[in-house]
Amino acid sequence: MAVVTMTTYGDLPAVHLTAADGAQATVSLFGAHLLSWKTADGKERLFVSSQTPLDGSKAIRGGVPVIFPQFNVRGPGLRHGFARVSTWRLTGQGDSFLEFGLAPSDLSAEHAQAWPHDFTLTLRFTLRGDALDISYSAHNPGQQAYDFGVALHTYYDVGQLDATSISGLQHQQFLDHHNQTLVQDTPALHFTEKHDRMYQSTPSVTLNTADATLHLAQQGFDQWVVWNPGKDDAAALTDLADDEYLRFVCIEPARIYQQPLAAGATWTGKHTIST
Repeated sequence: MAVVTMTTYGDLPAVHLTAADGAQATVSLFGAHLLSWKTADGKERLFVSSQTPLDGSKAIRGGVPVIFPQFNVRGPGLRHGFARVSTWRLTGQGDSFLEFGLAPSDLSAEHAQAWPHDFTLTLRFTLRGDALDISYSAHNPGQQAYDFGVALHTYYDVGQLDATSISGLQHQQFLDHHNQTLVQDTPALHFTEKHDRMYQSTPSVTLNTADATLHLAQQGFDQWVVWNPGKDDAAALTDLADDEYLRFVCIEPARIYQQPLAAGATWTGKHTIST
């Protein structure tokens, strides 16, 4: 039998779901942020920094930050948008899922003033033993179109970075952190330095670590973003321990460029992670 309980994660109100098959998820209301996902075998699949504030004072480093209405600085507003630093509502729950919603009435006065558009965001996490399904939708109930970007900025716990690779991106074009457009010519991407790459979307990629293989699939997004800060950039991040970059890789389904959402329209992106 599934069990849903209200709990805390650090100082943050959160919701914990244990599905009937033993899979577990913990989601903070702050950011609708998935902080922990354990498959039915009890293995934690996500990384959260030991140095990140867990009091709502700033965005959480780790788990699955929810990006809207812009990716990074690709837009006129707050870097990565306000969704990850706003308090969402628990709008639905069941034997295997938790659903969260965000609307203008949920925003701080500062964020509402900076984003004068009507919107409804819905995020649903569904547990399936050895898999996690994430459905993310943005609806425009207003009378005017607006531009938006989205991402699910997922941090995977890989244990050992030097034993980690990503396959499924060979021959794909990507934009690197020097703003160069290149093509990956190797069968697998390995991590020996900083990576900040935005690949054109493929239906799926595979994350290989020393002790696990995860299959990642997406629909509705336009890119895969692959990121690890490397040694030097990690040392400059106050919310990440200097050596923690060796424990994670971010692979995120994204629409990094803002695109119009017409009045009355709904965009939906789907992301599935499975072992």
